[in-house]
Amino acid sequence: MTTRKAYFVGSGVGSMTAAFFLMRDAGFKGEDIKMLETLKIGGGSCDGTGSVENGFITRGGRMFNFPTFECTWEVLKEIPSNTEGKSVYQETVDFNRDNCKNSKSRVVDKNGCRLDVQDMGFTMSDRMQLLKLVETPEEKMGNSIITDWFSPRFFETNFWIMWATTFAFQPWHSAIELKRYMERFMHEFVRIETLEGIKSTVLNQYDSMIVPLQKYLMDKGVSVNFGCTVEDVDMEEANGKYTAKVIHYRKNNKMEKIELAKGDLLFIQNGCMTDASTLGSWTKPAELKGLKDSTSFKLWDTLAQKCKGLGNAKPFMSNTTESIWQSFTVTMKNPALFKAFTDFYMQRPGIGGIMTFKDSNWFMGLVIAEQPHFAGQPKDVNTMWGYGLFPNKIGNYVNKSMLECTGEEIFYEYCQHCRIPPELVHDVTCIPCIMPFITAQFMPRQISDRPKPVPDTAVNFGFISQFVEIPYDTVFTVEYSTRAAQTAVYGLCGIKKKIPKVHRYHKQPKYMIKAVKKAFMGGAGTLRQRESGNSPMSTFKKVGLAAVIGFVAFAVKKGME
Repeated sequence: MTTRKAYFVGSGVGSMTAAFFLMRDAGFKGEDIKMLETLKIGGGSCDGTGSVENGFITRGGRMFNFPTFECTWEVLKEIPSNTEGKSVYQETVDFNRDNCKNSKSRVVDKNGCRLDVQDMGFTMSDRMQLLKLVETPEEKMGNSIITDWFSPRFFETNFWIMWATTFAFQPWHSAIELKRYMERFMHEFVRIETLEGIKSTVLNQYDSMIVPLQKYLMDKGVSVNFGCTVEDVDMEEANGKYTAKVIHYRKNNKMEKIELAKGDLLFIQNGCMTDASTLGSWTKPAELKGLKDSTSFKLWDTLAQKCKGLGNAKPFMSNTTESIWQSFTVTMKNPALFKAFTDFYMQRPGIGGIMTFKDSNWFMGLVIAEQPHFAGQPKDVNTMWGYGLFPNKIGNYVNKSMLECTGEEIFYEYCQHCRIPPELVHDVTCIPCIMPFITAQFMPRQISDRPKPVPDTAVNFGFISQFVEIPYDTVFTVEYSTRAAQTAVYGLCGIKKKIPKVHRYHKQPKYMIKAVKKAFMGGAGTLRQRESGNSPMSTFKKVGLAAVIGFVAFAVKKGME
């Protein structure tokens, strides 16, 4: 009897979790699973590496959420963590119990002052526009962008500043994706200014999630072949259905191939948010690359050109000026410098979450994670991570665009915003990272542009990425890749076991009432302050609250229809 084999293009979290599901639910043995990875390290976009000497680096940080991330937690409950006797899930739960986020400095202005952002800053028009967005069916929205749904003033509200910098939305991004985020994370809308619902791993996600997951797979015989770039797949068509026959990949500048036998499966990463990303240094800017340097988008486009039903890569890969932003990682061997940043942050590391500099030309954000943040990071070395959502613009203090800046220049800009004394700036390095496709998954699209995890025209292959179509779920999350993996495996293997449902909190009256109250009245602390006593103003507020209740009743009715 011939043994079935499974091949993967890429070794990111989607491929790894798919391998987990193949072994647990489809009866595959680890030695029959093979991954082809372009890079020299696994984990895909979930990275975290470096050294004290050269500086640590993570291109981005993944946020987690316990009420959602249903498929992710299902996997991580079964993966042993770096903490003996605990799964990755339990380790994460315990860590966040002791390190619950409660930001006190969510937004600061050009004067370094912390702003009160408990009030969302909405007008009645803003509220009605949000309600209209949430209640409009996706099929009626087409490829509309966020600015099609809101007035210019909306993009100056506290809500937009916080929502955009928490989830990396831009005004020109897909309105459908904003709608999905509002529906999926409505339970977090009420505390967006404190970020209490955002959860983190003990270390960066590579060290705390990818390393244990990769070890689990390799211990069971799964192989990852690094330095292998898949450039094409031969497809055989019959009666409108396509069967993957041969994988063509490049290794050491030499083309090689794998022929798929009957019963073999192929899982393809169609698009990657960190394609063509580059690193700079303290003295050198990161190099700006683009589509010609992409691998996964070009593969997807190649396959979609010759096979029907595989989506359309072009809306996601053709406009890097609107999908690009830049991050940087700072490594400090200077405790006084780190203390100056944490003093400005006004909270101990790991508690504050993202701090947004609203008047920054680069629209910068800062995250100081719990230390250490990297495996092998000594106690006397500290790290920070930051980003700029508008890297094409000239800085406030550096007369260059962020894309043109060295790590030293980016760090200087940051120090000015944080009021750091120049005499403290020593024994530090800053590594910039340019990611031209980092928000490609947010680009405006037609519903048909993203293929299903198992396309209707596919016989033995599926897609796993941020660019497949999963109803109601939100891209730019670990959960989306994991759910795509589970959906693709179950679809190709005929597994009848139910996949965890996508929880949508906008249809639950409990959360709708809280959200509408927040939209009208601001944060809980603001309410307590404003509504204390029996003054005429307090009475006026109570009358206003009656109007809120009427609005809630209407919203609940609409949500339950």
